[in-house]
Amino acid sequence: MENKGFFYSFLVLFFLGFQGCVDGRLLADSKPDRDAAAAYARWLVSQNSWGILNTISIELEGSPFGNVVSFSDGLPGKSTGVPYFYLTTLDPTARNALKDQRSSLTISEYPLRTCGNADPESPVCAKITLTGKLVLLEANSKEAEFAQTALFTKHPEMKVWPKGHDFRIFKLLIEDIFMINWFGGPKPLTVDQYLKYQMNRFAIDK
Repeated sequence: MENKGFFYSFLVLFFLGFQGCVDGRLLADSKPDRDAAAAYARWLVSQNSWGILNTISIELEGSPFGNVVSFSDGLPGKSTGVPYFYLTTLDPTARNALKDQRSSLTISEYPLRTCGNADPESPVCAKITLTGKLVLLEANSKEAEFAQTALFTKHPEMKVWPKGHDFRIFKLLIEDIFMINWFGGPKPLTVDQYLKYQMNRFAIDK
């Protein structure tokens, strides 16, 4: 009986720990209070690893084109809030950006498994869209070196992607932020507030 009780206790602790994991990794920071817009937005971006990147299609006569992409906004514990991407010109997203930089990145809280039983579209399950310009970084620049380190740290597989596929490093210059994390419409949040926010200084959502 004692062994059985220990086993059940282990299962409970394992399950609770799993709730704080994303794709096998622990969430680096706790979920902020919903009313702390800048904190919540930065948390949402830093904890995620992929989203939907939308560009203006040069092959579909200017129609919007959305694509699943991986990203990183910095090194572990050193989030910048700026999404960086490792994109190949064999894919329409990079080609579109090189012709027309207008772009947006949409990220959901749902992959973090912190929405409980809420539907992905529910306002209870936060989502954010960062709109701006998708800019190619200058090769061998300090920012490109930082971005590559950030990307390869979060996505180690990228290191072995084919060199002949013309992968390049881009970043999103954010001009507007749309975030919903509860009922009542989008949270007011400026780009300046978002970028200047210092991570790890937010209140915990109860």
